[in-house]
Amino acid sequence: MKKVIIVDDEAAGRTLINQYLKEHENLILIGEANNGVDAVKIINEFKPDIVFMDIQMPGLTGFEVLKHLEEIPQIIFSTAYDKYALEAFEVHAVDYLLKPYTRERFNAAIQKLRSTDNLSSVKPLAESIINTKTYPEKILVNQNQKLVAVTVSNIIYITAERDYSELVTHGQKHLSNFGISVLEQKLDPQKFIRVHRSAIINIDFIKEIQKNLNSYDIIMQNGHVVRVSRSYMENIKKLIF
Repeated sequence: MKKVIIVDDEAAGRTLINQYLKEHENLILIGEANNGVDAVKIINEFKPDIVFMDIQMPGLTGFEVLKHLEEIPQIIFSTAYDKYALEAFEVHAVDYLLKPYTRERFNAAIQKLRSTDNLSSVKPLAESIINTKTYPEKILVNQNQKLVAVTVSNIIYITAERDYSELVTHGQKHLSNFGISVLEQKLDPQKFIRVHRSAIINIDFIKEIQKNLNSYDIIMQNGHVVRVSRSYMENIKKLIF
């Protein structure tokens, strides 16, 4: 059995794939998402074997979703636009379904999944996305009922808020759905360093550091004081010359 997730911002697109999947008893649908942000969360949580994914979606595009995944499943893109085909195969997608497609065309994509040659495509896909890791210049975070863009270089510090994280910029605070440990992995470690189990700072906004008996207090440019815990003191010592 292989676990499947469908990602498409159109309900009709998700329904069609769901119907076609019913002919394939070895493929079990375990979840759906209608935007890129939710796609990242559900794929990282349930670790599917196969993802049918649209490309142009709210929040994150299909290609951007891949960059945020902890493990890379087999990908079949399903989109109404043919202009992304070359890029899709550059990331070693198993197939590229151009909407509207027939049941026969869908079954041909499934046959590619079953091919021994294509099963090995997961490894180069992971290498092409993960090993050439880049760090985002902008991220999207929830604000009321919408997603807003935050320039990463404007983030002063990040604090843990239970299972979420609060991102602080000049005069604004934003709540991320990701925990602080996940954000630590996604942001540039040359700029953002962990100083406490509940705090990450942007070193560009350090005003001064006060040395205490067994710890440091970091004064940020906005006046906020971040305590450095013992287990993270080495991260600060690396900055001292």
